[in-house]
Amino acid sequence: MLNIQLATKYARAIFELALEEKKLDAYDKDLKQIQEDVFNLPEAVKFFQNPLIPHQAKKDLLAKAFKDEISAEVMNFLLLLVDKNRIGIFNEIYEIFTGLKNQEQGILVADVVMAFPLTKTQENQLTKKLAAVTGKKIQIRKHEDKSILGGLIVTIGDKRIDGSAAGRLRSLKGTLAVNSANRG
Repeated sequence: MLNIQLATKYARAIFELALEEKKLDAYDKDLKQIQEDVFNLPEAVKFFQNPLIPHQAKKDLLAKAFKDEISAEVMNFLLLLVDKNRIGIFNEIYEIFTGLKNQEQGILVADVVMAFPLTKTQENQLTKKLAAVTGKKIQIRKHEDKSILGGLIVTIGDKRIDGSAAGRLRSLKGTLAVNSANRG
């Protein structure tokens, strides 16, 4: 709970700075690059969370890794996180920042689970359909899961649409069970 509160505090701070400077998308791009290049790697996360590693070593690594690739403001934010021993919650900060950015820009994130990758045409059609239904801009976050056999499961906020083959089979099984129970 404390980590979420801290992450929210830092995410809101970088979000407010990005808004003030009219650089929401640029900051998001920088933060996403950091998240993908560093904080998606378990070894890197362990390195930054290790209290025995000096702050300067962590700062030097970040400076070398992102020299001339991210804005000075985002780099300063990263260095502040190191100084305050908060770099270990970077992923949470980025997730909250992204939520704030999407809310500000009227974007809904649709988590789409599929057995096989969508073609560009299918992805565009899905995006248009979801935008028409919700009245909002849609950003698709794709997840592959072969266990759904085929089709899609779409989750937007607390709404879930199960159009997967596995979901249809479960539904059919339930219908058959009810029908056989009603006959007996």
